[in-house]
Amino acid sequence: MKTYNFIDLFAGCGGLSEGFYRQGFHALAHVEIDHFACETLKTRMRYYGYGAADQAVMEQDITAKDIVRKIKAVVGDETVDIIIGGPPCQSFSPLGKARDENSMQQDPRNYLFESYVKVLNHFKPKFFVFENVLGLLDTELRGKRIFKIILRRLRKNYRVLSKEETIVLNATSYGVPQERKRVILIGTRRDLDVTPGDVYAKIQKTHYLPGDIGKKTSGLNRYVTVRDAIGDLPKLHSGEGAIEVNYPNDYSECSEYVKLLRKPSDTVLRYHVARKNNEADIERYKAMAENHWNFLQLLDFRPDLAHEKKRVFFNSYKVQWWDMPARTIIAHLYKDGNQFIHPDHEQARSITIREAARLQSFPDDFVFEGSRTEQFKQIGNAVPPMLAESIAKAIKLKLDELERDSGDDIQECNSIAIES
Repeated sequence: MKTYNFIDLFAGCGGLSEGFYRQGFHALAHVEIDHFACETLKTRMRYYGYGAADQAVMEQDITAKDIVRKIKAVVGDETVDIIIGGPPCQSFSPLGKARDENSMQQDPRNYLFESYVKVLNHFKPKFFVFENVLGLLDTELRGKRIFKIILRRLRKNYRVLSKEETIVLNATSYGVPQERKRVILIGTRRDLDVTPGDVYAKIQKTHYLPGDIGKKTSGLNRYVTVRDAIGDLPKLHSGEGAIEVNYPNDYSECSEYVKLLRKPSDTVLRYHVARKNNEADIERYKAMAENHWNFLQLLDFRPDLAHEKKRVFFNSYKVQWWDMPARTIIAHLYKDGNQFIHPDHEQARSITIREAARLQSFPDDFVFEGSRTEQFKQIGNAVPPMLAESIAKAIKLKLDELERDSGDDIQECNSIAIES
């Protein structure tokens, strides 16, 4: 079976590439500017047996004028079958806009997609995957919709769809215990006999959503819950835990989901360390989880626990409920965990690195480099590997079809030549 090569742009810690690794794709280069994310990428490449991780992981500013030359030096004469990646999304997200007095209109990250397009149009792979937040669809810059500009750039050499019902994927539908909707643009090179619609049709949903109960869900599994994802992990209180602990695998106590993330041979649990929370927050966490309250209900029933800064935003404090998927894991976790309160009121804490990673569908043997702050950033910014693998699987099927068709054409030409 043929191995297909990819380049990963804006690679982060490798959530998107992890899905492609699992489907047997070969990484030629990862381009990423964040140092600790690059260290994580190198560690994961070595896990998969790559001997030249230091060269393949390029800690580079992708806006550099000579970035194509630098990538070519790493790729060499190898064929690039697909380019994957997603420019940083903070400038397109509602949260980022709300926190910036100019609604991110002056943020230079608004135009990082140009660097993606530059590399794409140089290597001209058969396919590309461009991932971003939903805010991409309606963000305007100087009166123009950025999404239309991006589509126009991408369509120079590729077919790209724009219908929201097709290009927006929810990670929950692909076995991730988290509500996470993302724009996934898949492009197919114009000279190939395959359309983006052909690829999307192969991205098979495996799970129904909480809101689908009562609808036609035949053949789909129930959505994966927070309990499925983290219910087996050792209980911790504020400030407890260790970077590494002995944790023999007992499959009889694990959900089917955890069995996907944890090998039978795994005996170590990493990064299951609880933040040290102040007493007021511990009381808030406990009261909300125990009574199934949201933050506004907490203010109503326990005014003594109102925040001293008078923050009354509905999402300032949020419990992740046992029997539902988690809310979208975000990089803000590095600042505080108030939006990701553990559902067990007895533990009364925010989630750990390992719990965040589980909710993002990273396997337990995935090593994140850097401090806890850096690790939370990496996890929150990542594409869930299970979602990435569903995309990779679909693209691999279409690449295999193209290979077979190409082989049939060659065989047919040879037959004609022999008959002549």
